[in-house]
Amino acid sequence: MRIPDVMRWSLRQRFFRFVAKARVVLNLDVWFPQIPMALAVGLLGGLAILNALPRLTRIFPELAGLAPSASLTQAPLLSALGTVPEAIVGIVLLLMAIGLLFRSRFSWAITLMLAAAMLAMLLHHYGFVWSGVVAYNAAILMALLVFRRHFAHTSVAAGTLFAAISILLLMSYAVLGSYVLGAGFSPPIMNLVNALYFSVVTMSTVGYGDIVPKSEDARIFVISIIILGITVFATSISAVVVPLVNGRMQRLLMGEKRRSHRSHYLIIGDNALAQNTYRALRARHLSALVLVPVHPERLWMATEDLMIGDATDLDVLRRAGAQYALGVLALRANDSENAFIILAARELGVSGKTVAAVQNAKHLERLRQIGVDLIISPEVLGGELLALALSGENLAGDVIIHKLFTAKAEGAEI
Repeated sequence: MRIPDVMRWSLRQRFFRFVAKARVVLNLDVWFPQIPMALAVGLLGGLAILNALPRLTRIFPELAGLAPSASLTQAPLLSALGTVPEAIVGIVLLLMAIGLLFRSRFSWAITLMLAAAMLAMLLHHYGFVWSGVVAYNAAILMALLVFRRHFAHTSVAAGTLFAAISILLLMSYAVLGSYVLGAGFSPPIMNLVNALYFSVVTMSTVGYGDIVPKSEDARIFVISIIILGITVFATSISAVVVPLVNGRMQRLLMGEKRRSHRSHYLIIGDNALAQNTYRALRARHLSALVLVPVHPERLWMATEDLMIGDATDLDVLRRAGAQYALGVLALRANDSENAFIILAARELGVSGKTVAAVQNAKHLERLRQIGVDLIISPEVLGGELLALALSGENLAGDVIIHKLFTAKAEGAEI
């Protein structure tokens, strides 16, 4: 049975239809790409930690002989800390992998920066020799850029994770720095407990004055933890509070956020033809969105596949993703409304197929002239087929297909 050229799909349209069908069959919206990306980033973090472990063990002998000093140049441990950044990057990547599972935009941004930083460190260490780890890191960096639109959630969980990591890193920096430069304070900071006490008092801006920096390096260090403390605490509070407030305000002012629609079929109408078309598409695991002017009395589609609005309004068609649809199906009972819908879709520049239902055979030629890809008239077609059956003529599949597509191919009444 030969399909008319009017309904033949281009290679691009076939690809997008295959992707849309695979997305539904494999349920990709639930687990892709966040789960593969989280596993890949977690593995990258683990590789970074494993690569840094042998060199980190060399630091422990230095820790045993570490004593507070008044200047950074007198601290022997600093020469052995070259591998610490790589280990820290690995640990943070493991934590960010958890945020990627929730499609967190913050986790995506931090992972992108850390992956770029780690790639730079690897290239610096190995030169421009592309080892397996370097290629793997580069692949993750490219995947993060490709799937950037999938990580757009701003959640309280991600903000809390950011706050916890930031405060933990700042506290570690403050305690270690206070202890290393302990001889530059009055009285000297000689143990980690006093270093922790001084760090908390300084970052909270309480400043009891019982421990005072005396050396130049100690004063510069105190300035740094005061500035960092204010910045980290302010941004941490914002990271937790802002998503919570934004989410509530969005639900209050705009209602629940709907999912974006791409590579789907936009069905416009609330009648038997629209209902049967929707069920047939869903049975073939194809995505469909039903656009109707008012809420139907009885839901015959999934709630997430329903949209209320005027299909002749370009803004409504944009929100329905008409420009990304595989097909725009104007199936209302009024021929004039279907014509205006197709004209609006043409004005929007839809790339998918356009279909219009016709009730009156007199309107077939006018609809053909506005550039509809397929005009279907169930009543006229039913009458033709009934006449063929009663007259004893051939009802082969080619004849039915010819009758179905005659309106577009020849401009005749089907």
